[in-house]
Amino acid sequence: MSAPGIVGVFGYLDDAVHALRELKTRGFTQLTVYSPVPRHELDEVLAKPESPVRRFTLVGGLTGVSLGFFYAIATSLDWPLVVGGKPIVSLPPYVVIGFETTILIGALATVAGMLLNAKLPRLSRSPGYDPRFSSDKIGIVAYGGPAQIESAREILGAAGAEEVRDV
Repeated sequence: MSAPGIVGVFGYLDDAVHALRELKTRGFTQLTVYSPVPRHELDEVLAKPESPVRRFTLVGGLTGVSLGFFYAIATSLDWPLVVGGKPIVSLPPYVVIGFETTILIGALATVAGMLLNAKLPRLSRSPGYDPRFSSDKIGIVAYGGPAQIESAREILGAAGAEEVRDV
C-alpha cells in the first residue's frame, strides 16, 4: 500500500473496536489491524471473508487421491502379477495408497495455501508495524489521502489511542 497512512496504538480492545467502527462508517476501506492475539471482535468489525485455504486443501486432497489410484493402477498394469487368479486391477488394495496420497498432497497444499494467502515470507517489515503489537498493544493503520489522514487522526485520538503517528 503506497498511500500515506496513520497508525493508532491502543491498549484496550474496546477502544480499538470503537475506532475501527468509526473509521468504517467514515468510509475507510484500506485498514490494517495488528493484534497480539486473534480477537473475534476485530474480525467482526473488519468483516473479512473466510480464508480460501480450505479450497487449497480440497483441491490437494482430490488431486492426491486421484494420483494415488492412478499410480497404483498404472504400476499394476505395467508389471502385471497374476496371483491366485485375481484381477490385475483390484481397487480395494489401492485404497490405502489413495488415502495416504490424499493426506500427503492435501497437507502440502494446505501449507502452500497458507503461505500464499499470508504473503509469506515477508522480507521487509510492514509499514506501520510496531513490535509492541506482538506483545500487548493493538495497532490500527489507516491509509488514504491527506484529508482522510487528518480525519483518521481525529478519530483515533478521540477513541482513546495512546499514540497516533504517521506511517
